[in-house]
Amino acid sequence: MKAQVNGASRDLAEGTSVAAVVTLVGAPEKGVAVALDGAVVPRALWDKTIVPDGGVVEVLTAVQGG
Repeated sequence: MKAQVNGASRDLAEGTSVAAVVTLVGAPEKGVAVALDGAVVPRALWDKTIVPDGGVVEVLTAVQGG
């Protein structure tokens, strides 16, 4: 199946979870937020939330500095 991950088209296996996408993009364990189709997915639901075909996932990391 196809999904958009951080603006890039990706081929994902059926049943891929948000947690698997976070691992796929190499995001750190802390300071990460995920939105699926424009809605924030709580961290507690990452393993249970499946990315649908055509889904749009944004993995955002906090950046320090000023």
